[in-house]
Amino acid sequence: MNKSSTEAQENIKSVIQRIATGPELSKNISRDEAKRSMSDILNGEIDPVQSAIFLIALRMKRETMDENLGVHDAIIESTTTVNTSCDSLINIADPYDGFSRNLPSSIFILPVIAELGLPIVSHGVFSVGPKYGCTHHLTLKELGYNSNNDHQEIVERLENKDIGWAYADQSMFNPKLHNLMSLRKQIIKRPVITTVEVLVKPVSSKNDMFFTGFVHKPYPPIYLELSRNAQFNSATVIRGTEGGIIPSLRQTGKVHFYHSADEQDDYYDVTPEDLGIVQSSRAVDIPEEITRKNTKDKIESKVDAVDIAKETIKSGISALSGNDGPMLSCIQLGAAIILQRATGNDLGNCSKEVLRVLKSGAALKRMKR
Repeated sequence: MNKSSTEAQENIKSVIQRIATGPELSKNISRDEAKRSMSDILNGEIDPVQSAIFLIALRMKRETMDENLGVHDAIIESTTTVNTSCDSLINIADPYDGFSRNLPSSIFILPVIAELGLPIVSHGVFSVGPKYGCTHHLTLKELGYNSNNDHQEIVERLENKDIGWAYADQSMFNPKLHNLMSLRKQIIKRPVITTVEVLVKPVSSKNDMFFTGFVHKPYPPIYLELSRNAQFNSATVIRGTEGGIIPSLRQTGKVHFYHSADEQDDYYDVTPEDLGIVQSSRAVDIPEEITRKNTKDKIESKVDAVDIAKETIKSGISALSGNDGPMLSCIQLGAAIILQRATGNDLGNCSKEVLRVLKSGAALKRMKR
């Protein structure tokens, strides 16, 4: 065992002895210790069993902000980031584990925002727990898009005025982290990685804007602090359905943000009705025939992610063709919030601009490029 491996073993042993001592005696570790432990795991210096114990123990005792930041530091350090000549870039991260209760709509925001002159990139993975739902990667794959394109191809798409949008996969920009997929599947529960991995920059510009979603109330300040750590110029965290970036169509949504890293966090409410959006469903419902297909003995089982992706594409193409319905409303609402935060313009006017693009069919042409 070389010196590096010996030091890694000594560190992880010390860390586990402190964080895995039960609900009352477990102790927190420093940011540096969390970074060192995560870096050693990413570099293959730590046994998978010890790696799992580290991640589960942090989860069980509840991670501190310093521990979140330390793990985040290690993931940022192992991420390959390339620069683009774009003056600004919108970076969106929907839940990496995808959607399983509704048809996701946020992937169709990308060509809409690009049509409005703002380059935009999404990133994620093909599939990961705990949901193993329908992801951007899976949806784009069903559309025939190369979801494993490299950094150069991504930059070319973003800088192309006729395209302006792209997808980046974790397997390309952080293979060390992606190599932990089998370990994460065995862990089953959501580890700290799930919280921090979305806060990365596969591509960077002069002005980087970050957007993600949340469900549970404690998360906005955590995500905004991690956004600062990732050096995003501005960040927005939206309470959306299934933790995505699009709020419910039936109730007031919360939008948390900071304008610049040195400013305090703030928030505002979004009411769909104020934007002329009136729908009976909170998101895009999965068709009943798909639900029935995945039902056995009258006990509903998990709907297959590929089936969701195929239906998502049908509904999304229809919306980008200008056809009304919940999918068009979801795209309109999500894109309006992004446009408002990116430009500072009135939310109502942003919603009208988005709707104009949707009705024109211009975004559909970009989606197919």
